[in-house]
Formats: sequence, C-alpha cells, structure tokens
Amino acid sequence: MDDSQVIARVREGQTDAFEHIVDRYQLPIVRYLARLTGNNETARDLAQDTFLQAYKSILKTSSELSLKAWLYKIATNNARQFHRRRRLVTFVPLEGRAIADTGADHSPSERTVERMTIEQALLKVDHERRECMVLHYVEGLKYREIGEIVGASEDAIRKRVARGNDEFRNAYQSLEGARR
Repeated sequence: MDDSQVIARVREGQTDAFEHIVDRYQLPIVRYLARLTGNNETARDLAQDTFLQAYKSILKTSSELSLKAWLYKIATNNARQFHRRRRLVTFVPLEGRAIADTGADHSPSERTVERMTIEQALLKVDHERRECMVLHYVEGLKYREIGEIVGASEDAIRKRVARGNDEFRNAYQSLEGARR
C-alpha cells in the first residue's frame, strides 16, 4: 500500500491504517533524529512526538501531501525545538554506515579512529548545513524535499549542502593532519 492509499484510509476513519505509516517511517525518522540530537533515547521520544503530531494533523493536510517530506519536517521542527530548549548540538556516529573503503584493509581500531574523526569533523559543520547534509546523503532525500522540510528553496539547500561539504572537508583534513 502506498502513502496516498494509507492517507486516504486514515481520512476515511480507518485509524489503524496509520500503523502502516509508523512501520514505514519510524526507523528512518529515529535515525535522522538521533543524528540531529546525539542521543538515541531522545530521538525515540522525538519520533514518538512526530508521529503523534502527524496523526493529530493528518486530516488537516492537503491530498497532494508528500508524506515523507511532511514527516521529516515535523521531525526537524521537533529537533530544533529540542535544541532550543537544550542549547545542545551534537552528532551521533553514523551507525550502520560503512566507512568508505580506500582499498586497504583497516583494523577495527583504525576504523574506530576513522569514525571518530568523521564525527568530530561533522560536529564542526554549521547545524543548518549538517541538517541538510544528513537529509541528503544519509536519508537520501532530494534537494526539493529537503527544502520543503526546512523551509528553504531548492537552490538554498544545494548551497547549504555544498558549503557543508566544504566545511566538513576542511575540518576532516585538519583533524587528519593533527592525527598524523
């Protein structure tokens, strides 16, 4: 069943159909929120809030709703609200993501050091740019979808990702140089 069918069923009063939405998007939303908040428990709580808000608001939405973008927008707003309350900006390790293989065999300790270097470099990227980078590279969203989520134009998102890439590259090279 695709998103539009699920939304139609929810609007027809079949509230149990919302379970399909949760099943489909819970893990990606939790992963995304974990990367923005730096805490898996907080991410799960914010994801629960996200789905609760979506459930309460789904009847008020347009029939042309891009469900995925809408859910990420709610999640992004929840993460921003969390950061405003906490004034805490951290980044979670890219769990479950393989580090790019450079052709050489790396020991577990080398991979751990590499992962830590990546995390530290990502922490140095401006929060808005990091948000866009995670949505694009990790969650696989298109610039248009990210623009809908964060409330910016497609061109602005493209620039944020490009500038974020530059910030990350410079931070990573600086950390790599200091490590050697």
